[in-house]
Formats: sequence, structure tokens, C-alpha cells
Amino acid sequence: MLRRALAALAAFSMPLAAVPAAAEPVEFFQVAGVTYDESIPSFEDSAGYEIGERPVRYGDLVTYLRDLAARSDRITVETIGYSHERRPILTFTVTSPQNHASIESIRQTHLARAQGNAAPGAAPMVLWINWGVHGAETTGMVGSIPTLYHLAAAQGPEIEAQLRDAVIVLTVAFNPDGHSRRVDHVEKFWSYADNTDPNDAAHNLWVDARTNHYGFDLNRQWLLLTQPESQAWISEWHRWKPMVSVDYHEMGSASPYYFHPGEELRRNPLIPMRARDLTKQIAQRHAAWMDSEARLYSSEEGFDNFYIGKGSTYPQINGALGILFEAGAARGGAIQTERGLVTTADNARTHFRTALTSIQGSLDLRNEITAYQRDFFAQNARNGGAGGWVFTAEGDPERAARFVRLLNMHDIRVTRLGSDVTADGRTFRASTSYFVPDAQSNNRMIRGIFERITEFEENIFYDVSGWTLPLAYDLEYARIGSGNAGTSADGEFESAPAPERAQYGYVFDWSHTYAPRALNRILSKDIMARAAMEEAMFPTTAGNVQFGRGSIFVPLARQETSQADIHAIMQTIAAEDGVPVYAVSSGSTPDTGRDLGAAGVFRSLENPRVVLAYDGGLSRYDYGEVWWTLDHNHRMPVTLVKKDDLGSLPWSDYTHLVLVGGNAALSEGVTEEVKGWIEDGGTLIATRSAALWAQGAILGRKKDEDEEKDESESEEPTERLNFSELAVRDAQDVIGGSIFAADLDTSHPLGFGYANRELPVHRNVAFTLMRPEGNPYAVPVQYNESPLLSGYASRKRLDEIGGTPSVVAERVRRGTVILMADNPVFRGTYAGTEKLLMNAIFFSGLIDAPRGEYEAGEHQHD
Repeated sequence: MLRRALAALAAFSMPLAAVPAAAEPVEFFQVAGVTYDESIPSFEDSAGYEIGERPVRYGDLVTYLRDLAARSDRITVETIGYSHERRPILTFTVTSPQNHASIESIRQTHLARAQGNAAPGAAPMVLWINWGVHGAETTGMVGSIPTLYHLAAAQGPEIEAQLRDAVIVLTVAFNPDGHSRRVDHVEKFWSYADNTDPNDAAHNLWVDARTNHYGFDLNRQWLLLTQPESQAWISEWHRWKPMVSVDYHEMGSASPYYFHPGEELRRNPLIPMRARDLTKQIAQRHAAWMDSEARLYSSEEGFDNFYIGKGSTYPQINGALGILFEAGAARGGAIQTERGLVTTADNARTHFRTALTSIQGSLDLRNEITAYQRDFFAQNARNGGAGGWVFTAEGDPERAARFVRLLNMHDIRVTRLGSDVTADGRTFRASTSYFVPDAQSNNRMIRGIFERITEFEENIFYDVSGWTLPLAYDLEYARIGSGNAGTSADGEFESAPAPERAQYGYVFDWSHTYAPRALNRILSKDIMARAAMEEAMFPTTAGNVQFGRGSIFVPLARQETSQADIHAIMQTIAAEDGVPVYAVSSGSTPDTGRDLGAAGVFRSLENPRVVLAYDGGLSRYDYGEVWWTLDHNHRMPVTLVKKDDLGSLPWSDYTHLVLVGGNAALSEGVTEEVKGWIEDGGTLIATRSAALWAQGAILGRKKDEDEEKDESESEEPTERLNFSELAVRDAQDVIGGSIFAADLDTSHPLGFGYANRELPVHRNVAFTLMRPEGNPYAVPVQYNESPLLSGYASRKRLDEIGGTPSVVAERVRRGTVILMADNPVFRGTYAGTEKLLMNAIFFSGLIDAPRGEYEAGEHQHD
């Protein structure tokens, strides 16, 4: 072709710009014996470079794939959403031109067939392929190029039959921001000479590029759906409800190729065994092709089907077969490993060829898979029964509505509660509660979200073991045995009524999800605000209204901002944050000693200026989740500073430092600077392993030597075990991710805005925090003695953790240190503990040190 001729000519004049040895032309990907339509361009014709020659930029990929769709009557393309950085997420629908002519009718017929309301052969099979959920995994995205090229250009009876009998939906790419970050990194360290040394910088950007803009692992988002990328693809997935759903990835470079069915014992009990059987039959097609080229592979080790929020497991809870593929990563493009040279082009070809075996394997089992999906939904309906789940969020309608929106995205029907009901000792009011009927075709998904599991056949988990979402949202919920459905509920965000113009001031309760966002609007405009340390009755234009601890009072007196501007902000808070704002009519309250000027009851608040440390060994996931919570959810400016650059920070410009899990240790010099800054009034918030580090390095609190000493002399000799038991025994005391019960002091500033003391927390660390001596008020959150609510934890770990501090909060001269054993915003999903973080930011200055003397062992509340 002309482009190749020009490239060859250029090579004579620019010998240093030779094409890398790992680059491959379109012929490398074409299937032997298949004729290709020459009017369909190859990728190199469009982009000007071959796959493997350089990293494929997302813009080049989008341009090429859109052009394929424009040229081929087999393909249509739709933009289904955008990433945080406004890159498009595309869905390609591939089928015969005849099928395209009635594609909506085919979709509707397929959905009816899945419910048993249409004949098995009434519509083509619907197949789904995910591309590019992890940005660091090059061919998880690039494999889409030869796949769509083949589907557009291949000729002959085989492709014609496939397109006649199937509608293939391909989504590219799930994570465009992560892929763009990877490409920028590889290009930064690009060199003329091929460098396949795995230690070269070009090959090293695994975690940072893996995630989306805010550092979320999008392959954990199928269940949680907090990110725009996952919200886009889940809507399209449920619009089609495919029969087979394929998910492409890369893994450690030295690993041979992998495909499902996965570990036999590590299967979620809600997944029918028949799904594994059918997946294993399709796997025979992959194995046959791999064998034809004498390639190494595995299919039943290392990867499980347990956590229902991954791209290959979620489909299995929702009526489809889910198939995971993993290739050993080529990282920067070509990398030397113990199994030889691994290249991007070869991985892309392998993914492409297993996409073809997935399509043909599914069609070979068309009758069996069609019957499986129909039976799956029919059994769901039979198992549903007349009952369901009822839930509410006391004092915070937005938190409950947020959960309703999540359920709706999973195609789960939610209604308002028809009438008041009492269950598990609680009364659920129809006006504030919701009902999820069991009798739905996706009953297994409902069970997966609501049920608690604490017993497991095996204790090795690829991901978290507990994800009961009503607990993560800190909802009051219960199962009821009979239907109680009211009107349909969509959980749409609701604005609060516009407040009346006040003569004295304004007040709003702290219990609402977006109360912190509202307060930030106020403080960022240098408007004075005061927090209620006690419950108080406020005289308002709507009458006397009771407000809880942490309620925000904005007086009109002594403000530099005009009353008109303050009122405008209150209107914005009601409209955009949904927080009800009341106009206060007087400073005199009905409560004795609690007039609005009482210094002991109402305390002034400071505008927080937050530094969030990142890199330097800190967890990309953890600091990303904190960043997303503050920036995206609450629209708070956050100053991100590399951990290793903290030493150059003008500390007096900031009020809060957040250190997250990972390697949080600071240098000796920076540690002393942080100590001095805290003593001068700063607040350190340290989570997970950062809390353990700060406990010793900042607070100087370490275990006694007696606790640390080696007790091996008094212990029994080490038991001799078989080497085959190593994996299971190593995992038995690991807490991979469970939900624990904790007791929260709601009178403490960190407990402001909570309706009750019961607080579910996410736990994935084994260490315990020490209880401060001489301060019985320093543990606002403590694990219950029997803490496990959902997920796996060994008896040893439960005994160690039960009754220990979950959160420690102490004054250090003028400043505050807050230690959190857990991540309060894990995966952006724990709406219940999110308020702990926001309270730590806004209310840390309200935490007082005790002045009395307390004996050891005297605790505030056990």
C-alpha cells in the first residue's frame, strides 16, 4: 500500500527511525484461509503505524474504529458515555446487514426469550465483549482492533453464518483515561533501540495506569457503580442482557495465557454449576486453537468467580456466562520474561483469536446456552416468593435515594414502602422507606447485594469476601415475608424547598449526605458558621425545629458578606445539595442554656485547607478514593502533594494532612515538621497502615517490650505440614475485605450527623490500634466484641480485633491526630463511614482534650 511504500522510502533517509522488531502488519492478524475485503483499511493505513510499533493512542483507536463502522454495513457505533477526562466510551454492534435492519426488534425478542416469552430460535444470540477496563493492560484495549477489523472485513460462509446467528456487542474502551496515562508514560521513556529489559522505566506503570482518573479499579465497579465509566457500560449491558459476556485483561508478564472457567471451589454459591460446565465446554475451543500453535495456557487456577462485582463474575449472577481472559503483559511493548519475549502484537493476536473462539464456541452451544439463560431467569422467578427487603436511612433521605439509584442501575425494581411495617425490632415508615420485592427475574442479584455470608467452603479470595451493600450504606434494613409495595421509586435526587429570607440567621442539619458540601460552600466564601455541640431546638419561620449535634448555624450578625449573598448561597444549598435550610427567627431558643450565642453549645468553624499526600508508596486506590470523595462528591479543593515533597510544604498555609494506606512513613525531618505543625494547630488524618505508622512516629505510642518479645521459647515446636497446604494456611488469617460492626459515640464530633451508634465498617487489615492511656474519650469508634457482619475473618483475627479501637482521635497541644484503622471511603461505596472522614475534616477543631485524671482501664463506653 502507498503508506508502506512511503514508510520504506523514509527508512532510507532516516535509518534511526526503523520500525521496532515487535511491530506487526495486518497480515500477522489475518486468519489463514480467510479472504478479507480490501476496501476495509487496516489500522496502519489509518494511524500511520503498526500494532507493536508504538503505543496505540486512544484517539487513534477511536478514529480507526469509527471509520470501520462508517465503512461497514455490519457495524454501528454509539457513544454510551464519557470518562472523567471526557474521553468517549464506544459500543459497537456487529451483526449482518439484515439483522441491523430490525435490530431493535431483535433486542426486544431476545429479552422476551430470556424470560421464556419467545421461542429459542426467535432471535440471534447476543454476545458481549469488554475491552480495556484496566489502563495498564495494553491488549485489553488493543485486541479490539484486529477483532473489529476481522468482523468488518472477513469474507466467506463462516463469518456470514456468525453474523447471521449472533449480535455481537463490543465496548471500547472501559477505561480510556487509564490507557491514555499508560501511553503517555511509555512514550515518555521511548527509545530508538528496542529495550526489552523488564527493569526499564517504560515497562513500569502498572497500578497508576491500571485505574481511572481518580484511581478507581474499574473492574471492581460492576457492582458498586460509583464511576461514570461503569455507569455507562452497565446501562448498555442490561439493555441487551447478553448470553455470553467476555472480559479481556493482562497479568504478570511471565504468566502463560489464561481463560475461564477458573478455580472449581472458589465459585459464588449464587452461580449455578451449569454456568461453569458450559464455560468449560467453550474453553475447549480456546484450548484447541492454543494447542494448534503449541502455546502455554491454564484455565482452572488462580482466578475465581466469587466477588460479584468483577467483569467476568457479574454476568454470571445476571443470567449470562462470564469468561475471563488474561495474557502475560508486554508492558512497554516488548518485554523479556522467563517464558521468552512477550510482545503487544502477539498478545493482541491471541486475544483476537480467543474472541473468535468465544463467538464460535457460543454459537456451537446455542441451544444449551439459550436454555440455560431461560432456566436461570425462570428459577429466579420461582425462588422469589412474596416477600422482599425493606430499607431506610434515618435522617438522610439522599443516602437511601443513592442506594435506590444503584439498585435501579442493576435493573432491580424498587418501590416506596406501601405502609408502615415492623421487622427485626424496627419500624419502617412508609414515608421514608423503600421495598425491594424478591419476585424479580434477577433475584440472585438481589440476594447477592442484601444477604450476609460469613461461612465459606474455602478461605482464599481473589478480592473482597464481604460486600453486603445495605451495610456499606449504613442503612437500616430487614427482610419481610410478604409484599408491601407502593409506588415505583427511581431515587432521583431531590432539591429541598427554597429557604425563606432570614432576619437572624440560617440553620441546617448535619445528617444529610451533602451537608459537608453545603458547609464547604459557606466556609469557602469566608462566611462565619457555627456547629452545635448539643441537640438544640431552633426557632425558625417554620416554627420550633429540633436539630441534632453538628447542625450548622450561620448567623447574619458580624458577617462581611451581604445578607443577600448569604441568602443566595442558602438557596443554592437547598437546590443543588438537597439540604433543607431553615430561616432562624431569633437567638433565643426554647432550651434552657442553649441560646444561639452560647459558646459552650455553638462553636465556630474554620475553613479547611486540605493536603492529600500521594505516591511514594502510598496506595493509589486509597488516596484516589479520598480525592474523589472530597473533590467529586463534595466539591472541595484538595491540594495533592507527592509524599516525598511534603518537606517543602509551607505548613502554615494548610489545616489538614491526609495520609492513607501503603508505605506512609515519612523521613525523620518531615516527621518532625509534621509534629510541630500539629502542635501549632494542624490536623493529621491517617488511615489504615498510615494510622499504624502515626501511632508510633507521631504519638510515640508503641507496644511494651513484653508484648514485643519473642515468645518462641514458651511455645510448642512448629508443627510440620505438607507443602501442598501452604496456600490455604497462608490465607487463613488474611482479612481480604470484610464488614465489621463497630460502636460509634454519636456525641463525639466525629459522630455528629449519625442517627445511631451501630456503624458497619470495611476492614481489610490485620493490625490493631492501641487504646490511649489517660483519655477515655479518645476512641469514638470501637469494634464490637463479636464484630463480623459479612465476609471472612478467622477466629484468631476476630479475637484480636474485637473490642479494639477502630478510630482514635486525640488533641496534641493545639492540633489533632485522628487515626482510622480502616479506609472510610473504600471504593467510594461506604456512604456510612464517608461522614467519618468529612467530620474529621470539618470538626477536628471541636475535639477537646480531657482535663481530669483517669485511671487505666477506665473507658467512656464499652
